[in-house]
Amino acid sequence: MHAPTDEQAAAADAFHAGDHLVLQAGAGTGKTTTLALLAARTQRRGRYIAFNKAIATTATTRFPRTVTCKTAHALAYAAIGHRYTSRLNGPRQPGWKTGQNLGITKPVRIGERDVSHKALSHTVLRTVTRYCHSADHTLARHHVPHLRGLEAHALHTQLASLVLPYARKAWTDLQNPDHGIVRFDHDHYLKIWALTEPRIDADFLLLDEAQDTNPVVEQIFNNQRGHAQLVMVGDSAQAIYGWRGAKDVMTGFNGTALTLSRSFRFGPTLAAEANRWLAIADAPIRLDGTDTIPTELGPVDHPDAVLCRSNVGAMAEVMTLLEAGHHVALVGGGESLRALAIAARDLKEGRRTSHPELVLFPTWGELQEYAEHDPAGGDLQPLVDLVDQHGPEAILVAVDQLSDEDHADVSVSTAHKAKGREWPSVRIGDDFTPPKESDQCDETGRALPGPINEGEARLAYVAVTRARHRLDLGGLAWIRHHPDGNPAATRSGPAV
Repeated sequence: MHAPTDEQAAAADAFHAGDHLVLQAGAGTGKTTTLALLAARTQRRGRYIAFNKAIATTATTRFPRTVTCKTAHALAYAAIGHRYTSRLNGPRQPGWKTGQNLGITKPVRIGERDVSHKALSHTVLRTVTRYCHSADHTLARHHVPHLRGLEAHALHTQLASLVLPYARKAWTDLQNPDHGIVRFDHDHYLKIWALTEPRIDADFLLLDEAQDTNPVVEQIFNNQRGHAQLVMVGDSAQAIYGWRGAKDVMTGFNGTALTLSRSFRFGPTLAAEANRWLAIADAPIRLDGTDTIPTELGPVDHPDAVLCRSNVGAMAEVMTLLEAGHHVALVGGGESLRALAIAARDLKEGRRTSHPELVLFPTWGELQEYAEHDPAGGDLQPLVDLVDQHGPEAILVAVDQLSDEDHADVSVSTAHKAKGREWPSVRIGDDFTPPKESDQCDETGRALPGPINEGEARLAYVAVTRARHRLDLGGLAWIRHHPDGNPAATRSGPAV
């Protein structure tokens, strides 16, 4: 283990002074090593709250015995969840059947859309899930997800008025530890525990991956401030799960703010590339690479990993690599893509689908029209193009041909699923497209590109910082010619 950096030493000093801490740790900067350093120099009892079970298990080998390493779910299970064991392993059943048991038996019409009893049932269950991820005490309209085709405020209000009574009935059902009609899962007992306003018995708490914390976990963590020292660590620039309810709790945390900026994963060249995106994302940190790590930028003919913007982009990359004779792994598996392909096949064959993204479309043609012409449907266009080009059966065949990562010569991943991972060489997929042109022009009359969305910049930052030795910018190479990627240059000046 290397000697502590000045930043790590500063974190240790603040921790031992008793400060509540928020530690911004950039990609590869040794945040777990730093937390273990803090814990090793005190005899106080601590709790390390990990993002998932695998991280918690690994952390157990790195922290002293005075620190218990668990996920928030594990803490909730020990306190309350064990009472629901008989329901946790209940049989799976289709959402529409659960809805039927709740009393949802017929379709409804909202605006110009027919909402089937299956779609209504799925929406009820998703509403309960969103409530469980929130810090709210009661179910409310904002927990009801928006459905494609019902985005307008008035239509969503009508949908919520239909969904909420069933969602409240489902939540009441879930309170029974012995039996019920709704399948019980881990997020349910976590929420039940949170509603008791629990007290975690520890002298200090370490919250990892804080930038992607669900509001319910944030609430539990912050409620310990009265008796425990709080330390949250993460990277605000890697806050990429807002779409599923996660929240970057770091920027508003009341505590001493410190940083870890030296990356032990890659060298200065890649750190400079990462800093382009950190500047665009207005992140509170910039990275320094390690001089002794010779990370290069340039073409990679045989990458260890290809990172894509979307699931559909990843599937297109998988199919191209399979056709070239590669053994390909898809990080996270292919089940979500299989579900989309089956949904597309159902629509093309004239059957409705229960897939939550496509549930309101009666035919493939209507989905094609929505994706092409409705502003809210533009993100579905790549799926439509993929299915129209290859057909759903070819996609299903490709999913069946996937290898596991241990036996693949290349792994394909979305940037979301690549977070926390690293590979020797990485190529960025082609679906990281530049923003559309703005209505402004440079001195030559050429249209200037539009601004880069901060969320897209954070996702790009995650993608480019997964490589250790060589990075092929691929679908992100356009940043070299975008004004936002060259803040030192004038808009008419040369790209660097």
